[in-house]
Amino acid sequence: METENRTIVFNGIVVNIEQMQVKIGDKGWHPYQIVRHPGGVGILPLHEDGTVTLIRQLRPATGGFTLEIPAGRLCTGEQPILCGNRELLEETGLTATALTSLGFIHSSPGFLDEVIHLFLATGLSQGKAQPEDYEDIEAVRLPMDEALEMALDGRITDGKTIAALYRAKGRDK
Repeated sequence: METENRTIVFNGIVVNIEQMQVKIGDKGWHPYQIVRHPGGVGILPLHEDGTVTLIRQLRPATGGFTLEIPAGRLCTGEQPILCGNRELLEETGLTATALTSLGFIHSSPGFLDEVIHLFLATGLSQGKAQPEDYEDIEAVRLPMDEALEMALDGRITDGKTIAALYRAKGRDK
């Protein structure tokens, strides 16, 4: 990919926005703006009884609450598995003896470079959640099949959660 005139037009707390010109084959140069994000991790906690723990979280961007897997933003240089363990504990109070990779997703590659690493957490034990002051979250435990049905019928709309649920279900086959 050939680019020119790359400029950061916004520096934010969570994201930066970069503007550039991109050469599109013989169609010439075209302007693009890309939201730069440090990436994140999403964790699907799967209990021995076949239930999963999701979180009901206030998401101002959607205008309300969403049901999703515990997740968080990577710190600079942080390994995804370490971020996963940290976020799992903070948001649910759970610790896991194993985090197994479910791969990664690009959340919205048309304008955003965020990569979300997905993990399946097993060997769970319950402790006390330690959410950030700015988080309004509640842990919700439900059968895996019910969570899959909610993803299928649209009650769960979060992309990382849908991907993690179906990737975890696919491991059973």
